[in-house]
Amino acid sequence: VNGGGTVMIFQQIGRLVRALSRSCAVSGGALLMVGCAADKPVETYDYLISGGMVYDGTGTAGAIVDIGISDGRIAYIGTARHVAGRVVVDAQGLVVAPGFIDPHTHSLEDLTSTERRQNLNYLTQGVTTVFTGNDGYGPTDIARTLKTLDEGGVGTNVGLYVGHGAVRAQVMKAESRAATDAEAAQMTSLVSSAMEQGAFGLSTGLFYAPGSFASTQEVTNLARAVAPFCGIYDSHIRDESTYTVGLQAAVQEAIDIGRDAGVPTHIAHIKALGADVHGMSGDIIQLVEKARAQGLDVTADQYPWLASGTSVAASLVPRWAMAGGREAMAARLRQADEKLLSEMAENLRRRGEEAWELLEKAFEGDARVASFNMKEEDVINFMQQPWVMTGSDGSTGHPRKFATYPQKYERFVLGKPVLTLADFIRKSSGLVADALNITERGYLRPGYWADIVVLDLAQYHANATYRAPEELTTGVQYLFVNGRLAINEGKAGDVLSGMALRHDTSGCQ
Repeated sequence: VNGGGTVMIFQQIGRLVRALSRSCAVSGGALLMVGCAADKPVETYDYLISGGMVYDGTGTAGAIVDIGISDGRIAYIGTARHVAGRVVVDAQGLVVAPGFIDPHTHSLEDLTSTERRQNLNYLTQGVTTVFTGNDGYGPTDIARTLKTLDEGGVGTNVGLYVGHGAVRAQVMKAESRAATDAEAAQMTSLVSSAMEQGAFGLSTGLFYAPGSFASTQEVTNLARAVAPFCGIYDSHIRDESTYTVGLQAAVQEAIDIGRDAGVPTHIAHIKALGADVHGMSGDIIQLVEKARAQGLDVTADQYPWLASGTSVAASLVPRWAMAGGREAMAARLRQADEKLLSEMAENLRRRGEEAWELLEKAFEGDARVASFNMKEEDVINFMQQPWVMTGSDGSTGHPRKFATYPQKYERFVLGKPVLTLADFIRKSSGLVADALNITERGYLRPGYWADIVVLDLAQYHANATYRAPEELTTGVQYLFVNGRLAINEGKAGDVLSGMALRHDTSGCQ
């Protein structure tokens, strides 16, 4: 019997018999039911994941243990002989791990849509929780957004940041100037309100307008507003290359903001972008290590690709030309004076692109572009740091939205001895939960929510490519989201068991 893709009933019976037999006398391979020890009753769970190699998210080696799930949570982990499951998942030969947590996505539009709210491109990678509102974007009304997600249903759990750029645009539109005292107070109020409503922290996109128009002090003042709520400061730093202040100064700015605001700093998609900063990863690592040695909480996420992805306008147009919004930018581009053309040509050189002819599309929806601007040596150097976790920065037109996690496994666990499997799992789960202050997720522990991925590593493969960026990943055999099977025997069901997460601020104020 295997109707509807459910686990076969004989597996349940077999598992129950095996569990009972362990407490009974065995002679000549035959089970002697007479005189069977009944010193302890059988514990029965909603699901029992049996016989898998379990990695708990701490970075330690795996062990073969069973996991019981009841009422959406992990109820049991161990090798006791008196356990059973109403449904048994036979995980022999498979890897069992905490569901992956992606700290940086741009999936809110998908999650609030009718067609894509299942978030299948993330589920099939083994991701059970995503964060959005990154890079300073996203909604400022966190309560309303969370309510919309709750009512519509989502396939993955989702946490939200409040975006500095969104807050600034709401108060100051796209103006390139310092905030007045009244405007600064209004922005602080919006951030504080968002944190009260459940945001996990403040995100910035200081590389993008209008965030790029803000001073360090403006951002620091707003980051202070998240401190009473145990929030974090998550930043797309001001410069990942040599566009403005330079990579090192931009990293230092992020560290300084976290220090002065009294909050943890998280650097989004850490990288050395462009020929001018190739080989600089060692210097950046030293900056972060120095801050951490001083007691500051500094972490970063990273995607395992050599090409970044952004809009054509963000790649090529200088920020001063974006002041006043899209129409004002378009007017400046049509005039195309010598200063603008010169700066755009320099940005093109930095990116190493062949995308000049695409610029006109910036007026018509702003085309996306993937530019190969990183060196693998820098990617590996960052990846090996214990404070760098995995994050997709998933966006349209780049395979990272559909294949970041298998890409990292295939290329840097299997292909090169960069990470162990235990490292890969930790950087995709427990480390993220610790950095973002996510409670009861990220680890396989009794009482935690049952977000669990069961992987067939022989089949775990990144099918998405730069030419075909929307191919789903294969190799996830089972995936539990809050204790419900979202993927069963490699097939995704029509399940919306994710939750809209509210940041736990108990004990902060």
